[in-house]
Amino acid sequence: MELGGICKIIARHKRWDMIFAIVGVLALMIGVLTFAALFLDMAIRGVPRLSWEFFSSFPSRRAGEAGILSAWIGSTLVMLVTAVVAGPLGVGAGIYLEEYAPKNWVTDIIEINITNLAGVPSIVYGLLALGLFVYQFGFGQSILSAGLTLSLLILPVVIVATREAIRAIPQHIREGAYALGATDWQTVRDHILPYSSAGILTGMIIGMA
Repeated sequence: MELGGICKIIARHKRWDMIFAIVGVLALMIGVLTFAALFLDMAIRGVPRLSWEFFSSFPSRRAGEAGILSAWIGSTLVMLVTAVVAGPLGVGAGIYLEEYAPKNWVTDIIEINITNLAGVPSIVYGLLALGLFVYQFGFGQSILSAGLTLSLLILPVVIVATREAIRAIPQHIREGAYALGATDWQTVRDHILPYSSAGILTGMIIGMA
């Protein structure tokens, strides 16, 4: 092929690249501007209607005196219990399965079950928690029961996200740590966790959302 033909092909590819870049920027701007417009409209209409009494008052039958104090405090405490329970368990299980567990049929079954649990409807976890935490363990209709229920719900998501974040770490980082005499735990603590912390945190946020 002549040089002129090659230059024409390169120029055509550059034009298509430019077109796709422009389309991508326009799509991004449409999404961002739409979100900004909705947020501004909500803020302009909603902020003047908010007051300290709305956040510091309990629900009431009288609309003018009703507040969301119990709602946001309860939600915060439930999320705190969920993070404290599901975070260490999910991250620890993900690290074990990815770094320590032997690759055999038992591990394969565990991995399949974890993946399947991530797709179980939330109502199933609710019924399980009702019989287990509320009645069997006697926790009742409490924040602890709700937090443990949500912990079971997001635990598979946290485990899968942890494993995916660890898999994304280049193998040469592990090899370099082992070459310097680091143990398995030192490699996980000083190299694996710092590099995968962003992905793990993202998985926890997605699970709790």
